[in-house]
Amino acid sequence: MAAAAPGPAFAAPTMDGEVIKRHDQRVEYLLKSQITDPSHRSCGTLAGPLPSPGAAGDILEALAAAFVCPGSKFHNSRLLAERIGLAAAYLQREQSPDGNVDLLTTNFNSPPDTGFVVHRVATAACLARRNGADEIVKAIEPFLRKAAAGMTKGGVHTPNHRWVISSALAQVNELFPDAAYVRRIDQWLAEGVDLDEDGQWTERSVLVYNIVSDRAFVVMSAKLRRPELLEPVRRNLNSMLYLLHPDGSVAAEVTRRDTGNPHGQRDMGGYWFPLTYLANHDGNGQFAALAHRASPRTASLATLLEYPELLQPLPAPTPLPDNYEKHFTSKSPFARIRRGDTSVTMLLGGYSRFLSFRRGDASVIVRFANAFFGRSEFIPQRAEKKGDSYHFSQSLQAGYYQPFEPTRRVGIDWGEVRQLRRQTEVCRMERSATVTEMNNGLKVRIRAEGTKNSPLAVEVNLREGARFEGCAPIGGASQGWLLAAGQCTYRTDKFGIRFGPGTAEHEYTDIRGAEPKLPGPSVYLTGFTPFDHTLVFEWI
Repeated sequence: MAAAAPGPAFAAPTMDGEVIKRHDQRVEYLLKSQITDPSHRSCGTLAGPLPSPGAAGDILEALAAAFVCPGSKFHNSRLLAERIGLAAAYLQREQSPDGNVDLLTTNFNSPPDTGFVVHRVATAACLARRNGADEIVKAIEPFLRKAAAGMTKGGVHTPNHRWVISSALAQVNELFPDAAYVRRIDQWLAEGVDLDEDGQWTERSVLVYNIVSDRAFVVMSAKLRRPELLEPVRRNLNSMLYLLHPDGSVAAEVTRRDTGNPHGQRDMGGYWFPLTYLANHDGNGQFAALAHRASPRTASLATLLEYPELLQPLPAPTPLPDNYEKHFTSKSPFARIRRGDTSVTMLLGGYSRFLSFRRGDASVIVRFANAFFGRSEFIPQRAEKKGDSYHFSQSLQAGYYQPFEPTRRVGIDWGEVRQLRRQTEVCRMERSATVTEMNNGLKVRIRAEGTKNSPLAVEVNLREGARFEGCAPIGGASQGWLLAAGQCTYRTDKFGIRFGPGTAEHEYTDIRGAEPKLPGPSVYLTGFTPFDHTLVFEWI
């Protein structure tokens, strides 16, 4: 592409200089990392293990934002215009006949992955058009039109993909209006919004797909001028107010799809765009409080330029909820308790990590297992609030299989017909945990009874780097410690938790059929069934 002529003077709203500085540093990295060798098959995108259309989209968005922003040292840069042309040409080469791109690690001819790329590319085109950089628009337009054609007929894998595609079509429609784009958006919207009664998106992903869906509905609301589409975003953000730990990190332990460190400290930074947009739109001080925290690290120059209403002064921050007990009643229910510096999460069925809590930056996960025919991990089947306590329970049975009477041929069909056999020597196991909030801590009663002499281990897992005392290392167990008696004291610089009393009838903590040990130090209490032990956690 020929270098774009500088556009007309752009009267930018007041912009935080730190946002521009951070953006320019990103542009410098992209310019150094972009493949510019015309003989390279991936010329135009970033160097890396695999070529990526997503990376090319990042280049287009970042470079276009710097090109049009007067405060950027790359404003109206001919070099940026040339590099934008390389990235746009790469994307066109990578498009399938349908108009889609590939995610080479897993998805091919993929409409949803095309949508993710279009989000950034359409932003680049939008900024260029608003600021008279017509040559940049001209370079990007073929990719966007062909991609929109693919998304208008293309399918999805997951619930959020519908909104990824719909918001991408809304962006393209703003640039190159086409009734077919809006019809496709309305077709997906007619299925209904997948937000549960608790205000969480159905995929239950508080670190990734909540953010994806919230962004999509803000974009659709703005581009299609449909303010009613902000309502699911509003409900999700209100729900998230009750999923924050004392340090502002998100209670990701409730998630279905997010993975990573179970004691992680990811905050609400990824929600910066919907938080800021709704804070200003609704005058919401709680959203503003969270947006204030996120802005210094996550505010995006391209997004601020595309949605200048984000630059309006935020409403005065108002306090966030920090003293509550809230029961989330969706298909995968959970309960949350906040008492100032204390944050408790209980997963009410279907998860082994039924209890986790934080006292400031001290973080604990509690679970247990006892040997039982390969079904060793305690995974509650039932959970309910009884009086002041949460009660979790699980019932299991297993036995041994008799010959068929009358005899029948089995051969290689053993597994398919096993359940048709008569069982004898049937063993049963009843397991339960009861969690009770106290004035200065938690009380956790753990029981297992039925079949006798089953070895049981309670795992109290602590955040990596924890300082604790009162336990003895378990020989041969990496980061495994035994609390045989008395109390264990766990301290950070500001907070402490004391728990016990200990009990240790054996050192077998790697229970066969249980889930692998959690990362970080784990303190174990052990015994044999019948087992009934109450563990008290006190804040110190």
